[in-house]
Amino acid sequence: MTARIRLLFSVIAALLIAAVPALATPASASSASIAETTFAHPMFVLGHAAPGFAQPNATPAGYGPANLQSAYKLPSSTAGSGQTVAIVDAYNDPTAEADLGVYRAQYGLPSCTTANGCFKKVNQTGGTSYPPTDAGWATEISLDLDMVSAICPKCHILLVEATSASYANLGQAVNEAAALHANAISNSYGGGDISDSSAPFYNHPGIAVTASSGDSGYGVQFPASSHYVTAVGGTTLNTASNSRGWSETVWSGAGSGCSTLNAALSGAAGFNTGCSKRAEADVSAVANPSTGVAVYDSTPYNGRSGWQVYGGTSVSSPIIASVFALAGNTASINNNYPYSHSTSFFDVTSGSNGSCSPTQLCHARVGWDGPTGLGTPNGTGGF
Repeated sequence: MTARIRLLFSVIAALLIAAVPALATPASASSASIAETTFAHPMFVLGHAAPGFAQPNATPAGYGPANLQSAYKLPSSTAGSGQTVAIVDAYNDPTAEADLGVYRAQYGLPSCTTANGCFKKVNQTGGTSYPPTDAGWATEISLDLDMVSAICPKCHILLVEATSASYANLGQAVNEAAALHANAISNSYGGGDISDSSAPFYNHPGIAVTASSGDSGYGVQFPASSHYVTAVGGTTLNTASNSRGWSETVWSGAGSGCSTLNAALSGAAGFNTGCSKRAEADVSAVANPSTGVAVYDSTPYNGRSGWQVYGGTSVSSPIIASVFALAGNTASINNNYPYSHSTSFFDVTSGSNGSCSPTQLCHARVGWDGPTGLGTPNGTGGF
């Protein structure tokens, strides 16, 4: 069974309201039906970046590849060859490949198609009989594919579409992505905290698995709370007149907190997270829709299509998965690795996502904090 929740977006500068598929949060891990409980995709839309059609000679609003590569000092023009980033989402986006082509052409990125072997789309069992179309999830898919393209244009992209947004189907899609030899797998969805033993889909040694921390402020969600993933928080990213050229603060919508069910990461032991078990998040990237990213999606959703500006930790999860791919180390590391390379991040030291105790779980500080983890990428040294 599905419900409806309301997510914020803006047509011009003020935030309006849009309905998207919602999750049914389990009362507890022991009583939840994994086959029936569903996730929601955290997606925020900041209106149209241009009229609802491609304008190749116009610059869409929102950050594009050059902005993101500059902000995070990434070797996107030279690294990533031979790497595959998998995107796991629910339902079908019938225009995924075509929309990806529009985005990459707009920014002068090399084509990534089924024909040239760069792009592959499968269902959760690896076949080509796709699930029903869902316009809300289609926009999520376009966002995820565009972020891989922006960060790692030399990477191959694997899209795995789950039959529905249930734990079981999305989990099977993650397993399929791993079976198809993805180097990194991004998951832009989440639900209530549950145990890894109840949803044992994210433990894939040698593959970097990332998950969005959530878009509702302080509070933990799964699979970001899994012991086996890199939990990705969110920031507000702005240009600045400093040596970096950019500044970041906590995005107030980013999720954070302590799992009560899953084991802590050993790498986080020296960072005073305030959690006896798994702490969320580990790292972060831009997520505030007010400083969002340009995305192209032609499947109409709530009257919108074409160039739009997107935010949410739906943005930051595929960004971080793609940085893992740029680093090319996933076969030999796990999600503790960033903690032993914490100097390779831009520390985010201001902002909050709510009220909490201890305060580092929801307030930025020097070093690790809940909303942004260790910070945002400063090159690929932390990955």
